[in-house]
Amino acid sequence: MKKVLTLALCAALALGLLITAVGCGQSQPTAFKVGLECGYAPFNWTQSDDSNGAVPISGSNEFAGGYDVEIAKIIAEGLGRELVIVKTSWDGLPPAVQSGSIDAIIAGMSPTAERKLTLDFSDNYYKSDLVMVVRKGSAYEGATSIQDFSGAKITAQLNTFHYTVIDQIEGVQKQTAMDDFPAMRVALESGIIDGYVSEKPEGISASSANPKFAMVEFADGQGFEASDDDVAIAVGFKKGNPDIKRINEILAGVSEEQRLALMTEAIKNQPSGQ
Repeated sequence: MKKVLTLALCAALALGLLITAVGCGQSQPTAFKVGLECGYAPFNWTQSDDSNGAVPISGSNEFAGGYDVEIAKIIAEGLGRELVIVKTSWDGLPPAVQSGSIDAIIAGMSPTAERKLTLDFSDNYYKSDLVMVVRKGSAYEGATSIQDFSGAKITAQLNTFHYTVIDQIEGVQKQTAMDDFPAMRVALESGIIDGYVSEKPEGISASSANPKFAMVEFADGQGFEASDDDVAIAVGFKKGNPDIKRINEILAGVSEEQRLALMTEAIKNQPSGQ
């Protein structure tokens, strides 16, 4: 009889532990793993603390901040999931989302026709214009047309449409594409290049962070030719991801005024040197 009671008690305890474990599992939100470079201010950057709403970077003691992070926070909250930031190189983002290492790319990525062949995209969450970042006081600071950069040494980030539009400049000295924006800023300051193609928020960020830089905007009809998708920013997913519909609903609830306010804050909050 004693042995039977002991077995019954063990079974009851085991059942209780199972119920508790299930209950605890239900109380923990599913992770929403977002990949980004953490090096493309003001869209995203790396910092040493959680100031201004920065989010921990998975597997490190650093934090990620920026416009993309704020959008990711809104989406994660709308999905009822826990935001996890996974710092990933630019070229590593598509393979990461396709393999399931991350759930989404929220990294200032444009939904270009080429990318749509292998990825699905949400509706746009930002739209910008193409600009050139140059050294302040250089012969190119007063440019009003992309053709004013004929003979200039120009580059852009590797595997971006920014790099392809350089070919629209007649006589340009197109330089080797660079891995990221910090590398391009170093090259610009050192005189290795005369300028790099960027989007307006990054141009504002660069010229704000470094007084030696200036952003060049172009007169109507004198800038780069690009499609609407090329200058838009959207969330990238593995083909067939069922979350896209819900995420589009969440993004639709973010007004244009709120998006502009988030970008203004991101530019203001970016760490010095980024």
